[in-house]
Amino acid sequence: MPYFQLPQDLEKRDVAERFTPNGAQKVTLIVAGCYIVGIAILWNVPYLKYLLYPFKLLTVALHEFSHALAGVLTCAKIRSIKLDPDEGGATRMSGGIPLITLPAGYLGSSFMGACMIACGFNTNASKIASLVLAAIFILALFWARKSVVAWILIFGFAGILVALWLIKNSIGLRFFVLFMGVMSCMYVLWDVVDDTIARKVSTSDAGVFAKMFGCCSSRVWGVVWLIIACIYFALGLIVGLLVFKQTEAQMQEDARHFIPAPGA
Repeated sequence: MPYFQLPQDLEKRDVAERFTPNGAQKVTLIVAGCYIVGIAILWNVPYLKYLLYPFKLLTVALHEFSHALAGVLTCAKIRSIKLDPDEGGATRMSGGIPLITLPAGYLGSSFMGACMIACGFNTNASKIASLVLAAIFILALFWARKSVVAWILIFGFAGILVALWLIKNSIGLRFFVLFMGVMSCMYVLWDVVDDTIARKVSTSDAGVFAKMFGCCSSRVWGVVWLIIACIYFALGLIVGLLVFKQTEAQMQEDARHFIPAPGA
């Protein structure tokens, strides 16, 4: 008896194929998993945790930039961005809409982290992401121009990007962008848990938000923001799987024709 595939069977098979990782995507997922485990270990091991120190500060810079961008979009005047060696930061602004600017730090940096995770599945997408990141950090540096730490940090980051762009047809660039995406999302998760769920810090974004609007406690807002950050993280992986289906060889060939490194 002949078997005819119904349209819904084809749709189910197509969806299954789209979500099934190819060889390059499997490597990306394994590397992302290794990043998660490695960051989790280094985060809590004395002395070794200093290896993450500059990348923690970069994620703090993304957090503060998100506050500043939300401020600009709500007509605030950005006074300054400050990055402290103790992994802290502060964005000083006047005006704006606190309902938007306060949660923007965590939600904005986790969203950018998810975008970097998605771009980490493809070399050319990682090139675009690195250019966007460079523009973001230049803007952040404008607001943080009085901070010596910010100058050292952002110029060091620029040096890493240039080096990875030039080495072996930018093959390492996507893994660095992937690392920054995982690092940004994980920093949001740990920071929200540490400041609002594990312990109540009145000066945290959630603490100030709860005090200003009084609807829920800082822990409740922390959980809400944490759930949103987790959703962003998952969506970053899903978008990467669905959109970037090229093999490693195809990515390398495409990279040779899109803003290629000199001599590529």
